[in-house]
Amino acid sequence: MKNICFGFLMHIPYRLRRYRFFDIGQDHYYYDEMLTEEAVRQAVDMSYLPLCRTIEEMIRLSKGRFHCAFAIPGTTLDLLEQYAPELMDSLKQLVQTKCVELVQTPYSYSLAAEYSTSELHDQLQRQAEKVKEIFGVRSTTLWNTELLYSDELAEQAYAWGYKTLMTEGAKHILSWQSPNYLYQSCGKGKQAILTRNMQWSDALSFHFSDARHPDYPWDAQQFIRRVNELPEEEEIVNLWMGAETFGLRQPAETGIFDFLKALPYYAMEQEVGFMTPAEAAKRLKPVQSITAPYPITWAGEAKDLNEFTGNDLQQEALHQLYSQVERVHLCSDIPLKADWLLLQDVTYLHDMRFGSAGENGYDSPYDAFINYTNILADFLQRVEEQYPTSIENEELDSLLKTIHNQEQEIADLQAQLKRRRKKTA
Repeated sequence: MKNICFGFLMHIPYRLRRYRFFDIGQDHYYYDEMLTEEAVRQAVDMSYLPLCRTIEEMIRLSKGRFHCAFAIPGTTLDLLEQYAPELMDSLKQLVQTKCVELVQTPYSYSLAAEYSTSELHDQLQRQAEKVKEIFGVRSTTLWNTELLYSDELAEQAYAWGYKTLMTEGAKHILSWQSPNYLYQSCGKGKQAILTRNMQWSDALSFHFSDARHPDYPWDAQQFIRRVNELPEEEEIVNLWMGAETFGLRQPAETGIFDFLKALPYYAMEQEVGFMTPAEAAKRLKPVQSITAPYPITWAGEAKDLNEFTGNDLQQEALHQLYSQVERVHLCSDIPLKADWLLLQDVTYLHDMRFGSAGENGYDSPYDAFINYTNILADFLQRVEEQYPTSIENEELDSLLKTIHNQEQEIADLQAQLKRRRKKTA
């Protein structure tokens, strides 16, 4: 039986304000609230909310047979809670159907997996707690930033309890093999590895309304027939894309919502099923192991990190950002820690790639670099004020442990006092 696994990424970065050299040390707020709110409302009103309502209808009409997955980083959840509570309600209703899996992502849509194992671990824990608090669920499926995957990451994820990993069906990894199988990691964990069908996913995402594309016009019945006509042993077609595909990249008038809504009807007619990533990992058998000695992503033609680390500007920004990761971890300053998460978003690195002139309001990659590194200069100055680089990390760690122990002792004493007051009341 053939199955389709839909995955939708909701990711909205905070928009950075114009931050001048003379703001360094004077102003510690880095974000353009108006532009950020506009970006959230545009994504929610035109894409995210109509998509959620369409999926809710698809689940209802198919009597629970339509299943899919969402990936939503914690920083985006924070924005949605602030600016789009109606979308949060819709997402909660979808999760309650048990037909939608909220797969795990880093809290910040960052490259922590490449630059700091401890930071990645902290972000994954924070994300799991956030999702559990809001939606009451916990997933052991990992959709890393930009579907970033490597053998090393698989080993780390195994140690942290992740059973299923999602990545790009890159040709230099799969070679002649099809992405329409369940694979497994090559390490001791032997986790389930699902690979995105990039040809079909990108065709739907970028060419749905392109009259020059060979699949135009897209027809739900014909699409399901194509799935059914795949070789018998190919059991899963992974269609993963940004949620903005529906309504923003492909406006509603193109018919993309109608196309999506019609899929379950024709799928049931032709005995094609739908699965979440966790369900696919549980029900299908891996055909073989795959190995990725170097990081792969779904970004760019090379399907690697080049979109974010490919030039000197990006590399310098990353070096400045992650050079102080240990000291930030020692910090207990809440606003500073919040900025640390927000400033790791890969969007800011993407703005620095050559050929990105005019994106997100920047005149050139250099313009984006200067604005970002001005912000980093102020941020790192705040870190330095709390924990000067002249002090060794071990000394700071010992001091913070003492402070933590004292705080815990105070909390224990307060709890004892509270219990005694209850007894005497």
